Amino acid sequence: MFLRLLLLFTIVPFVELAILLKLGDEMGWLETLGLIIATGIIGTILARQQGFEVIQRIRSELSSGKPPTDSLMDGLMILIASVLLITPGVLTDITGFLLLWPAFRARMRAVGKAYLLRSGSFRVFTSGPGGQFHETANPFQQPQPRRDAQGNEIIDVEYTKKSSDEKLETD
Repeated sequence: MFLRLLLLFTIVPFVELAILLKLGDEMGWLETLGLIIATGIIGTILARQQGFEVIQRIRSELSSGKPPTDSLMDGLMILIASVLLITPGVLTDITGFLLLWPAFRARMRAVGKAYLLRSGSFRVFTSGPGGQFHETANPFQQPQPRRDAQGNEIIDVEYTKKSSDEKLETD
């Protein structure tokens, strides 16, 4: 993990600087500076708009009693996109704009969920009465059927036996 972070914080800025210098040579430094400022402004406007939409979705899901898992993941990706878009650089801008694209976010959300489920390190805690926290079921995982000691699926059913002399009532 340390190596990945080291590479991220050393290689990426170096590549960004090289790209900006090359753009400055090709387009001119004034145009390159304008491009950096324009992408920052456009990205800020888009991130703000989509951030407000996600907040509304979270409120709606909470008021209907559903856990806002997808909306929270979207909000996190929009926050990351905002940080990337105000950071000068071409690669960070491309990544930031991709994260603002809803179809790309949906794909990243699916990849993130699969990673969390596969790693087994995902745990959900909810607040109970008196402010106590307890672990709850993983909201991304489908409920598994209960099984007995031999591995057979347990199916709970209730039935009422009716006597043969009872008649069906019809209107």
